[in-house]
Amino acid sequence: MICDRKIFANVIDPEETRIAIVEGGRLNEIFVERMWDRQRSGEIYKARVDSVIPGMNAAFLNLGEGRNAFLYLEDARGSEVRQNLDLLVQVTKTARKGKGARVTTRISLPGRFLVLVPGGHETGVSRRVSEEQRERLRGFARAIRPDGFGIIVRTAAEGVDKDILEEDLENLLQIWDGVSRMAREQDAPCLIYQDLGLVGRILRDEPFGAVDEIIVDSEEEYRNVLAFLERFPPNGSSPEVNLHRGNIPIFEFYGIEKDLELALERKVWLGSGAYLVIDQTEALTVIDVNTGKFTGDGDPRSTILRTNLESAREVARQLRLRALGGIVVVDFIDMEDEEDQRELLDTLRELLRNDRSRARVFGVTHLGLVELTRKRARSDIRASFTRGCPFCGGTGVVPREESIAMSLKRFIRKVVLSGRPEALLIELHPTVASFVAESFLPLWEEEFGARLFLRQVPDSSWEKYRLEAQGSLEQVEHRIDLLEKRVAGSVVHRTDPS
Repeated sequence: MICDRKIFANVIDPEETRIAIVEGGRLNEIFVERMWDRQRSGEIYKARVDSVIPGMNAAFLNLGEGRNAFLYLEDARGSEVRQNLDLLVQVTKTARKGKGARVTTRISLPGRFLVLVPGGHETGVSRRVSEEQRERLRGFARAIRPDGFGIIVRTAAEGVDKDILEEDLENLLQIWDGVSRMAREQDAPCLIYQDLGLVGRILRDEPFGAVDEIIVDSEEEYRNVLAFLERFPPNGSSPEVNLHRGNIPIFEFYGIEKDLELALERKVWLGSGAYLVIDQTEALTVIDVNTGKFTGDGDPRSTILRTNLESAREVARQLRLRALGGIVVVDFIDMEDEEDQRELLDTLRELLRNDRSRARVFGVTHLGLVELTRKRARSDIRASFTRGCPFCGGTGVVPREESIAMSLKRFIRKVVLSGRPEALLIELHPTVASFVAESFLPLWEEEFGARLFLRQVPDSSWEKYRLEAQGSLEQVEHRIDLLEKRVAGSVVHRTDPS
């Protein structure tokens, strides 16, 4: 049982639901769902095939209301896929980063203890169930499995009796009857079935024996949680359920908001003074381990091993917290001793063993890098809470002030040579305006024989500038007066005319 594990549900705002899982006082996982999210994993659609691409062994599907999906033909069990065909499909990966959702015709309906697979014939048990429980549960599943359906016993079923599994199965069969009826009656493309909302899915999927407390900020959701626990009591002690009241939002009150901000930063400090640097790309995530301020006890080997083991614990946490998936490469501090390498890899594998998203550690490469993969089950935290920078276009860099200044000077020269104005008023970003005023403004005025006024525009793009006015000095100053009256606090850089 995990000590001091709490679930915080921020559900009071209908526009956004956030669930935080905190272990030992530290934010360990964060889930977010917004009312305008276009798709959720587990949704079932009656879709229309738009096109089949043999070269990709895939088909593109129309899910309705502008929703599109991608179906690998190998995931179309027992179906001949052709254009304009209607298919019943389920979302396995939600749309992200410009990619449509991925779907399958292999429908599965998760319950609290079982997963029902219509059209299947398998009887499986989660690999996370202990060996002594696995055969017992497999026997129950075989006894209750109806013809024409497969059954998978979930980890949460460990220790439960056969009658509880039968109750869960009956509920799933009723859901499937409703899905089948809707699929017959509705025209494609359309949504047929939605899984539980975020809070319901977390409650259903979380092993409650390891949860001490559930705190929610909505009276309605508080009652829903109590009803769920009454219907599906945990195997061990029941978690305490509390309703958060007061003027301070729940995430702010419990310090989760600050932890969430830190989870979006590139650098992660460790308790010893060492730190991680996490860089995400489209193809993979790279994590670099640095000793930082940690100097150890004088034994280099011991210092490096301790730093790497501490880093491994934080890497495992960050993978869950940031919902990182796909290929992950970790550049631990180089260790020459093979015994130390084995200890590090064994520690990392053990830390990831109970991760809700399947992870696999491959070992140390010839370059001393540790490679691992983690199933990408949902959007990562960066995609959920951030967007590409409008200044840098997502590259992470912007032009230096000096580069923008020289571009501006070339622009001014072109304007001056074209019309010989007495004065110019140029609008640009405040930081760049201050830099140009302090470094170049008097020199440029002398060089071009014109008065130059630089007006700070806070919402201006970093590297952009705009000629607001040109002409006689009186005309430009009059324009400045009008702008300053219209925008209180407007800052215009100018030189002393004397």
